[in-house]
Amino acid sequence: MPERIISAKPRQDEAAVETSLRPRHIKEYIGQEKVKENLRIAIVAAQKRKEPLDHILLYGPPGLGKTTLANIIAAEMGVNIRITSGPAIERPGDMAAILTNLKQHDVLFIDEVHRLSRGVEEILYPAMEDFALDIVIGKGPTARSVRLKIPHFTLIGATTRYAMLSAPMRDRFGSVFRLDFYTEDAIRQIVARSAEILRVSAEPAAVIEIAKRSRGTPRVANRILKRVRDYAEVVGDGKITLKLAKAALEGMEVDGLGLDQMDRRVLKAIIEMFGGGPVGLETVATAVSEEADTIMDVYEPYLIQLGFLGRTPRGRVATKNAYDYLKIPFPKSVKDIAQPTLFDQASSS
Repeated sequence: MPERIISAKPRQDEAAVETSLRPRHIKEYIGQEKVKENLRIAIVAAQKRKEPLDHILLYGPPGLGKTTLANIIAAEMGVNIRITSGPAIERPGDMAAILTNLKQHDVLFIDEVHRLSRGVEEILYPAMEDFALDIVIGKGPTARSVRLKIPHFTLIGATTRYAMLSAPMRDRFGSVFRLDFYTEDAIRQIVARSAEILRVSAEPAAVIEIAKRSRGTPRVANRILKRVRDYAEVVGDGKITLKLAKAALEGMEVDGLGLDQMDRRVLKAIIEMFGGGPVGLETVATAVSEEADTIMDVYEPYLIQLGFLGRTPRGRVATKNAYDYLKIPFPKSVKDIAQPTLFDQASSS
Protein backbone atom coordinates (compact mmCIF):
# COMPACT_ATOMS: atom_id res chain seq x y z
CA MET A 1 0.00 0.00 0.00
CA PRO A 2 1.24 3.58 -0.70
CA GLU A 3 2.31 5.78 2.21
CA ARG A 4 -0.70 7.28 3.94
CA ILE A 5 0.04 10.90 4.82
CA ILE A 6 -2.95 11.26 7.19
CA SER A 7 -2.36 8.07 9.15
CA ALA A 8 -2.27 8.83 12.88
CA LYS A 9 0.17 5.98 13.53
CA PRO A 10 3.66 7.10 14.64
CA ARG A 11 6.62 6.67 12.31
CA GLN A 12 10.23 6.02 13.26
CA ASP A 13 11.60 8.64 10.85
CA GLU A 14 9.45 11.34 12.45
CA ALA A 15 10.28 10.61 16.09
CA ALA A 16 12.93 13.33 16.52
CA VAL A 17 10.91 16.14 14.93
CA GLU A 18 7.70 15.06 16.67
CA THR A 19 9.45 15.15 20.04
CA SER A 20 10.68 18.70 19.40
CA LEU A 21 7.13 19.84 18.66
CA ARG A 22 5.60 18.38 21.81
CA PRO A 23 4.64 20.78 24.61
CA ARG A 24 6.57 20.17 27.82
CA HIS A 25 4.25 21.81 30.35
CA ILE A 26 0.50 21.65 30.87
CA LYS A 27 0.03 25.37 30.17
CA GLU A 28 1.53 24.83 26.68
CA TYR A 29 -0.80 21.92 25.90
CA ILE A 30 -3.56 22.95 23.49
CA GLY A 31 -7.01 21.36 23.53
CA GLN A 32 -8.53 18.56 25.66
CA GLU A 33 -9.60 21.22 28.18
CA LYS A 34 -11.54 18.95 30.56
CA VAL A 35 -8.77 16.36 30.72
CA LYS A 36 -6.15 19.08 31.16
CA GLU A 37 -8.03 20.77 34.01
CA ASN A 38 -8.64 17.49 35.86
CA LEU A 39 -4.97 16.58 35.55
CA ARG A 40 -3.86 20.01 36.73
CA ILE A 41 -5.97 19.70 39.88
CA ALA A 42 -4.72 16.16 40.54
CA ILE A 43 -1.08 17.22 40.09
CA VAL A 44 -1.38 20.23 42.42
CA ALA A 45 -3.15 18.12 45.07
CA ALA A 46 -0.52 15.36 44.88
CA GLN A 47 2.29 17.90 45.18
CA LYS A 48 0.70 19.46 48.26
CA ARG A 49 0.45 16.04 49.91
CA LYS A 50 3.92 15.09 48.64
CA GLU A 51 2.47 11.86 47.25
CA PRO A 52 2.58 10.21 43.82
CA LEU A 53 -0.38 10.62 41.50
CA ASP A 54 -3.00 7.91 41.25
CA HIS A 55 -2.48 5.52 38.35
CA ILE A 56 -3.85 7.08 35.15
CA LEU A 57 -5.35 5.50 32.03
CA LEU A 58 -5.48 7.54 28.80
CA TYR A 59 -7.47 6.14 25.90
CA GLY A 60 -8.65 7.29 22.49
CA PRO A 61 -7.65 7.14 18.81
CA PRO A 62 -3.93 7.30 17.94
CA GLY A 63 -2.15 10.60 17.48
CA LEU A 64 -4.13 12.64 20.02
CA GLY A 65 -1.35 13.22 22.54
CA LYS A 66 -1.38 10.38 25.09
CA THR A 67 2.42 10.09 25.17
CA THR A 68 2.75 13.87 25.29
CA LEU A 69 0.43 14.05 28.30
CA ALA A 70 2.42 11.34 30.10
CA ASN A 71 5.63 13.33 29.62
CA ILE A 72 3.92 16.52 30.78
CA ILE A 73 2.64 14.80 33.94
CA ALA A 74 6.15 13.63 34.81
CA ALA A 75 7.59 17.08 34.13
CA GLU A 76 4.95 18.83 36.25
CA MET A 77 5.54 16.37 39.11
CA GLY A 78 9.30 16.88 38.79
CA VAL A 79 10.04 13.14 38.47
CA ASN A 80 11.62 10.80 35.93
CA ILE A 81 9.57 8.90 33.37
CA ARG A 82 10.27 5.40 32.07
CA ILE A 83 8.62 4.70 28.70
CA THR A 84 7.84 1.26 27.33
CA SER A 85 5.03 -0.54 25.50
CA GLY A 86 2.87 -3.60 26.01
CA PRO A 87 4.39 -5.68 23.17
CA ALA A 88 7.94 -4.93 24.41
CA ILE A 89 7.32 -6.56 27.80
CA GLU A 90 7.24 -10.24 26.89
CA ARG A 91 7.85 -11.96 30.26
CA PRO A 92 6.87 -11.26 33.88
CA GLY A 93 10.59 -11.00 34.67
CA ASP A 94 10.89 -8.06 32.25
CA MET A 95 8.20 -6.18 34.13
CA ALA A 96 9.77 -7.05 37.50
CA ALA A 97 13.11 -5.64 36.29
CA ILE A 98 11.46 -2.39 35.20
CA LEU A 99 9.57 -1.96 38.48
CA THR A 100 12.59 -2.61 40.71
CA ASN A 101 14.60 0.04 38.84
CA LEU A 102 12.05 2.81 39.44
CA LYS A 103 12.73 5.54 41.97
CA GLN A 104 10.32 7.08 44.47
CA HIS A 105 7.35 8.78 42.73
CA ASP A 106 8.64 7.99 39.22
CA VAL A 107 6.22 7.66 36.30
CA LEU A 108 6.04 4.41 34.33
CA PHE A 109 4.35 4.95 30.96
CA ILE A 110 3.13 1.86 29.11
CA ASP A 111 1.86 2.48 25.58
CA GLU A 112 -0.56 -0.07 24.11
CA VAL A 113 -1.19 -1.31 27.63
CA HIS A 114 -4.01 -3.54 26.34
CA ARG A 115 -1.35 -5.77 24.72
CA LEU A 116 0.26 -6.85 27.99
CA SER A 117 0.21 -10.60 28.49
CA ARG A 118 -1.82 -12.10 31.32
CA GLY A 119 1.32 -13.11 33.24
CA VAL A 120 2.73 -9.58 33.06
CA GLU A 121 -0.60 -8.12 34.20
CA GLU A 122 -0.59 -10.35 37.26
CA ILE A 123 2.83 -8.96 38.24
CA LEU A 124 1.39 -5.46 37.95
CA TYR A 125 -1.66 -6.00 40.21
CA PRO A 126 0.17 -6.04 43.58
CA ALA A 127 2.64 -3.45 42.28
CA MET A 128 -0.18 -1.00 41.50
CA GLU A 129 -2.17 -1.66 44.68
CA ASP A 130 0.43 -2.40 47.37
CA PHE A 131 3.67 -1.26 45.70
CA ALA A 132 5.06 -4.74 46.12
CA LEU A 133 6.31 -7.61 43.97
CA ASP A 134 5.36 -11.20 44.73
CA ILE A 135 8.23 -13.49 43.69
CA VAL A 136 8.24 -17.29 43.88
CA ILE A 137 11.61 -18.76 44.89
CA GLY A 138 12.37 -22.40 44.26
CA LYS A 139 10.29 -25.15 42.66
CA GLY A 140 7.98 -27.89 43.76
CA PRO A 141 7.31 -28.51 47.49
CA THR A 142 10.16 -26.23 48.55
CA ALA A 143 8.87 -23.22 46.60
CA ARG A 144 7.97 -20.17 48.66
CA SER A 145 6.61 -16.73 47.92
CA VAL A 146 8.55 -13.61 48.86
CA ARG A 147 7.08 -10.09 48.79
CA LEU A 148 9.50 -7.31 47.85
CA LYS A 149 8.63 -3.68 48.44
CA ILE A 150 9.11 -1.31 45.50
CA PRO A 151 9.08 2.51 45.40
CA HIS A 152 5.71 4.26 45.17
CA PHE A 153 5.22 5.09 41.52
CA THR A 154 2.55 6.24 39.08
CA LEU A 155 1.57 3.99 36.18
CA ILE A 156 0.22 5.79 33.14
CA GLY A 157 -1.31 3.43 30.60
CA ALA A 158 -2.29 4.43 27.06
CA THR A 159 -4.53 2.46 24.75
CA THR A 160 -6.57 2.80 21.58
CA ARG A 161 -8.63 -0.24 22.62
CA TYR A 162 -10.23 0.48 25.99
CA ALA A 163 -12.58 -2.50 25.69
CA MET A 164 -9.64 -4.90 25.31
CA LEU A 165 -8.27 -4.08 28.75
CA SER A 166 -9.14 -6.74 31.32
CA ALA A 167 -11.58 -5.67 34.05
CA PRO A 168 -9.04 -6.21 36.89
CA MET A 169 -6.55 -3.94 35.09
CA ARG A 170 -9.12 -1.21 34.40
CA ASP A 171 -10.25 -1.22 38.04
CA ARG A 172 -6.73 -0.47 39.29
CA PHE A 173 -6.50 2.88 37.54
CA GLY A 174 -7.56 5.72 39.82
CA SER A 175 -8.25 8.13 36.94
CA VAL A 176 -9.46 7.31 33.44
CA PHE A 177 -9.46 9.98 30.72
CA ARG A 178 -10.70 9.77 27.15
CA LEU A 179 -8.98 11.94 24.55
CA ASP A 180 -11.32 13.09 21.77
CA PHE A 181 -10.59 14.50 18.34
CA TYR A 182 -9.54 18.14 18.55
CA THR A 183 -11.66 21.06 17.40
CA GLU A 184 -10.60 22.90 14.26
CA ASP A 185 -9.64 25.94 16.35
CA ALA A 186 -7.39 23.85 18.61
CA ILE A 187 -5.70 22.24 15.59
CA ARG A 188 -5.20 25.70 14.08
CA GLN A 189 -3.39 26.81 17.24
CA ILE A 190 -1.26 23.64 17.17
CA VAL A 191 -0.29 24.19 13.52
CA ALA A 192 0.60 27.84 14.22
CA ARG A 193 2.72 26.82 17.23
CA SER A 194 4.50 24.07 15.26
CA ALA A 195 5.19 26.46 12.37
CA GLU A 196 6.79 28.88 14.81
CA ILE A 197 8.98 26.13 16.32
CA LEU A 198 10.00 24.94 12.84
CA ARG A 199 10.66 28.57 11.82
CA VAL A 200 8.22 28.35 8.95
CA SER A 201 6.39 31.44 7.72
CA ALA A 202 2.73 30.61 7.05
CA GLU A 203 -0.24 32.79 6.19
CA PRO A 204 -3.15 32.57 8.67
CA ALA A 205 -5.41 31.34 5.85
CA ALA A 206 -2.91 28.57 5.02
CA VAL A 207 -2.77 27.52 8.69
CA ILE A 208 -6.59 27.28 8.73
CA GLU A 209 -6.55 25.21 5.53
CA ILE A 210 -4.05 22.74 6.99
CA ALA A 211 -6.09 22.53 10.20
CA LYS A 212 -9.29 21.73 8.26
CA ARG A 213 -7.67 18.71 6.63
CA SER A 214 -5.91 17.30 9.71
CA ARG A 215 -8.73 15.03 10.90
CA GLY A 216 -8.73 16.65 14.33
CA THR A 217 -5.40 14.94 15.08
CA PRO A 218 -2.22 16.84 16.10
CA ARG A 219 0.13 14.18 14.71
CA VAL A 220 -1.54 14.42 11.30
CA ALA A 221 -1.50 18.23 11.45
CA ASN A 222 2.24 18.34 12.14
CA ARG A 223 2.96 15.80 9.41
CA ILE A 224 0.95 17.76 6.83
CA LEU A 225 2.64 21.00 7.91
CA LYS A 226 6.09 19.49 7.29
CA ARG A 227 5.06 18.20 3.85
CA VAL A 228 3.54 21.55 2.88
CA ARG A 229 6.72 23.26 4.12
CA ASP A 230 8.80 21.06 1.81
CA TYR A 231 6.47 21.88 -1.10
CA ALA A 232 6.71 25.61 -0.39
CA GLU A 233 10.51 25.48 -0.30
CA VAL A 234 10.75 23.68 -3.64
CA VAL A 235 7.90 25.32 -5.58
CA GLY A 236 7.80 28.73 -3.91
CA ASP A 237 10.03 30.93 -1.78
CA GLY A 238 9.56 28.98 1.44
CA LYS A 239 6.53 30.90 2.70
CA ILE A 240 3.35 28.83 3.01
CA THR A 241 0.57 30.71 1.25
CA LEU A 242 -3.03 29.54 0.93
CA LYS A 243 -2.49 28.78 -2.77
CA LEU A 244 0.62 26.71 -2.10
CA ALA A 245 -1.04 24.89 0.80
CA LYS A 246 -4.04 23.92 -1.34
CA ALA A 247 -1.80 22.78 -4.19
CA ALA A 248 0.34 20.67 -1.84
CA LEU A 249 -2.71 19.09 -0.19
CA GLU A 250 -4.26 18.29 -3.58
CA GLY A 251 -1.00 16.57 -4.53
CA MET A 252 -1.27 14.48 -1.35
CA GLU A 253 -4.91 13.63 -2.31
CA VAL A 254 -6.19 14.95 1.00
CA ASP A 255 -9.57 16.61 0.48
CA GLY A 256 -11.32 19.38 2.40
CA LEU A 257 -12.57 17.01 5.09
CA GLY A 258 -9.20 15.36 5.62
CA LEU A 259 -10.13 12.15 3.78
CA ASP A 260 -7.74 10.43 1.41
CA GLN A 261 -7.96 7.71 -1.22
CA MET A 262 -8.08 4.88 1.32
CA ASP A 263 -10.97 6.45 3.23
CA ARG A 264 -12.89 6.71 -0.03
CA ARG A 265 -12.03 3.11 -0.92
CA VAL A 266 -13.47 1.89 2.38
CA LEU A 267 -16.70 3.83 1.86
CA LYS A 268 -17.01 2.80 -1.80
CA ALA A 269 -16.43 -0.86 -0.93
CA ILE A 270 -19.25 -0.83 1.62
CA ILE A 271 -21.62 1.01 -0.75
CA GLU A 272 -20.81 -0.46 -4.16
CA MET A 273 -19.77 -4.01 -3.23
CA PHE A 274 -22.06 -4.66 -0.27
CA GLY A 275 -25.06 -2.43 -0.91
CA GLY A 276 -24.24 -0.01 1.87
CA GLY A 277 -24.02 -2.73 4.53
CA PRO A 278 -24.28 -4.09 7.06
CA VAL A 279 -21.00 -5.88 6.33
CA GLY A 280 -18.43 -7.44 8.64
CA LEU A 281 -15.11 -5.76 9.39
CA GLU A 282 -13.04 -8.68 8.07
CA THR A 283 -14.97 -8.59 4.79
CA VAL A 284 -14.34 -4.86 4.35
CA ALA A 285 -10.65 -5.39 5.15
CA THR A 286 -10.37 -8.09 2.49
CA ALA A 287 -12.14 -5.92 -0.08
CA VAL A 288 -9.68 -3.03 0.32
CA SER A 289 -6.58 -5.19 0.98
CA GLU A 290 -5.97 -3.78 4.45
CA GLU A 291 -5.71 -5.27 7.93
CA ALA A 292 -8.92 -5.32 9.97
CA ASP A 293 -7.16 -3.84 13.02
CA THR A 294 -5.88 -0.92 10.93
CA ILE A 295 -9.36 -0.17 9.63
CA MET A 296 -10.78 -0.29 13.16
CA ASP A 297 -8.06 1.85 14.77
CA VAL A 298 -7.08 4.28 12.01
CA TYR A 299 -9.89 4.71 9.47
CA GLU A 300 -13.13 4.07 11.33
CA PRO A 301 -12.92 6.55 14.24
CA TYR A 302 -12.82 9.62 12.00
CA LEU A 303 -15.35 8.25 9.49
CA ILE A 304 -17.72 7.62 12.39
CA GLN A 305 -16.97 11.08 13.79
CA LEU A 306 -17.95 12.59 10.44
CA GLY A 307 -21.12 10.50 10.36
CA PHE A 308 -20.11 8.56 7.24
CA LEU A 309 -20.02 5.17 8.91
CA GLY A 310 -22.12 3.41 11.51
CA ARG A 311 -21.48 0.31 13.60
CA THR A 312 -24.36 -2.10 14.12
CA PRO A 313 -24.54 -5.59 15.68
CA ARG A 314 -24.56 -7.00 12.14
CA GLY A 315 -21.61 -4.99 10.82
CA ARG A 316 -20.59 -1.66 9.29
CA VAL A 317 -23.16 0.53 7.53
CA ALA A 318 -22.58 3.50 5.22
CA THR A 319 -24.82 6.46 6.09
CA LYS A 320 -26.61 8.91 3.83
CA ASN A 321 -23.82 11.41 4.45
CA ALA A 322 -21.37 8.94 2.89
CA TYR A 323 -23.56 8.58 -0.20
CA ASP A 324 -23.84 12.37 -0.50
CA TYR A 325 -20.08 12.78 -0.07
CA LEU A 326 -19.34 10.26 -2.85
CA LYS A 327 -22.18 11.71 -4.97
CA ILE A 328 -23.93 8.33 -5.12
CA PRO A 329 -27.77 8.30 -5.04
CA PHE A 330 -29.06 7.12 -1.68
CA PRO A 331 -31.40 4.10 -2.09
CA LYS A 332 -34.91 4.82 -0.84
CA SER A 333 -35.14 1.29 0.54
CA VAL A 334 -32.23 1.89 2.94
CA LYS A 335 -32.96 3.35 6.36
CA ASP A 336 -30.39 5.99 7.28
CA ILE A 337 -28.90 5.82 10.78
CA ALA A 338 -26.99 9.11 10.66
CA GLN A 339 -27.54 12.27 12.68
CA PRO A 340 -26.36 15.80 11.77
CA THR A 341 -22.56 15.69 11.74
CA LEU A 342 -19.38 17.54 10.90
CA PHE A 343 -20.06 16.87 7.21
CA ASP A 344 -23.36 18.74 7.36
CA GLN A 345 -21.63 21.70 8.99
CA ALA A 346 -18.83 21.69 6.41
CA SER A 347 -21.27 21.44 3.51
CA SER A 348 -23.36 24.36 4.71
CA SER A 349 -20.38 26.64 5.41
